[in-house]
Amino acid sequence: MENGTLEEYKLASEGVTQAHLAGELFHKELIENKIPIENVRICYSPFSRTSHTAKVVASVLNISFEGPQCKVIDDLRERFFGPSYELTSHEKYPEIWALDEKDPFMRPEGGESVSDVVSRLVSALTTIESEFQGCAILIVSHGDPLQILQTILHAASKQSETSTDDLASRMQAIKVPSILSQHRKFSLLTGELRGAI
Repeated sequence: MENGTLEEYKLASEGVTQAHLAGELFHKELIENKIPIENVRICYSPFSRTSHTAKVVASVLNISFEGPQCKVIDDLRERFFGPSYELTSHEKYPEIWALDEKDPFMRPEGGESVSDVVSRLVSALTTIESEFQGCAILIVSHGDPLQILQTILHAASKQSETSTDDLASRMQAIKVPSILSQHRKFSLLTGELRGAI
């Protein structure tokens, strides 16, 4: 995790431009949906790129990054693919994703499985839900956690009658291979803004 928090990994100029555009798009959606800025919260991963992204978006929205509307949440951090994949090129990701498709509960050597990421995302969502109920939330995270989050939210929205409204219980019910192995269907582009629920 420490590599991701180093200052040298913050956004390049192109990333700053993408973050600024995402912030403008988010602001437009807030206006269209009549959501006041004071009801917005930005929750972000502690990694340099996501912290920098959240800071750029906060500035577009005229929100104090150091204020109560912005919160770092450790459980939104990037998926740890294992030491043999740490700081390697993106060309290696298809190897992991092929393993995910076969068994989303299997950990790459020394890394996190899809199921592991779901567990910490559920923890993050529980925190967000309890602290920011009734707010519009912008989650700033990374490719794998965001596509896994989209997968579980999509599956939870498709659940028919549920005996509980408890978020953790609902997420546990959809934590099955047939759902988790499909997370690549929800992949995002760099800087993409996508509504969840």
